[in-house]
Amino acid sequence: MTVATALLQGTRLLDDAHVSAPKLTAEVLLAHAMRCERSFFYAHPERELNDLQWLHYGRYLHERLKGKPTQYITGRQEFYGREFRVTPDVLIPRPETEHVVETALKVARDARRVLDIGTGSGALAITLQLETGAAVWATDISPAAVAMAARNSSRLGAHVEFLACDLAEAIAPGSMDLIVANPPYVPLIHKQGLQREVRDWEPHLALFGGDRGFEFYDRIVADAPRVLRPGGWLIMELGFGTHEHVARLVNDWAGGRIEPDLAGIPRVIAARR
Repeated sequence: MTVATALLQGTRLLDDAHVSAPKLTAEVLLAHAMRCERSFFYAHPERELNDLQWLHYGRYLHERLKGKPTQYITGRQEFYGREFRVTPDVLIPRPETEHVVETALKVARDARRVLDIGTGSGALAITLQLETGAAVWATDISPAAVAMAARNSSRLGAHVEFLACDLAEAIAPGSMDLIVANPPYVPLIHKQGLQREVRDWEPHLALFGGDRGFEFYDRIVADAPRVLRPGGWLIMELGFGTHEHVARLVNDWAGGRIEPDLAGIPRVIAARR
């Protein structure tokens, strides 16, 4: 079995199963099986797969056809130009969440003490620490997520303190210049309408924000004044349809702003204590 034939067959299988981006997915899975870069395929389409590579490739295709996200198969996802390790213990970082980083760098680059609430893979905490050099703390209620984030931090050379706790309950009053969060915001009533890759594989603790999707926004905003120093910023990712509710929560804060994503959808809210 040559590289070209393997890619052709894999793409056809994925396409027949209506998996999105079947050609790219086949290339990513084959590259993972062969432990090489995708560019290798264009230079060596005639290369023969050995038995072990073919076995792994077949298994990865089978897992993807069953709905397992590609990122959980390869164990990797890029975020803000860095490669993060991911497992089903943590939410897969999305490109949309990079807008939280960009907003923080725009309005609160000088923050010296930063808290990431609900860190998951550690993408926000690690990125902000490496981009700004600030002292960063990160919390998550899941010990497995905290362990994964700590491994990502060590591998990427970041200096982040991780805490297993509920939101910011373990953080001292008046100790932070900036809080960032990508809280769970999917309403429970939308559970069955989610893509199976999300519904069946990603951690529900990191997905669902109560019946209406507002539960964690309410709790974070209510506690943020305790944690933030005067003049500190709170920056959160917004789920679809949440911006009006969250804007009301910070209506009496200073410097409130909503940043849209590239599609013009309200994506990030920033408010100053």
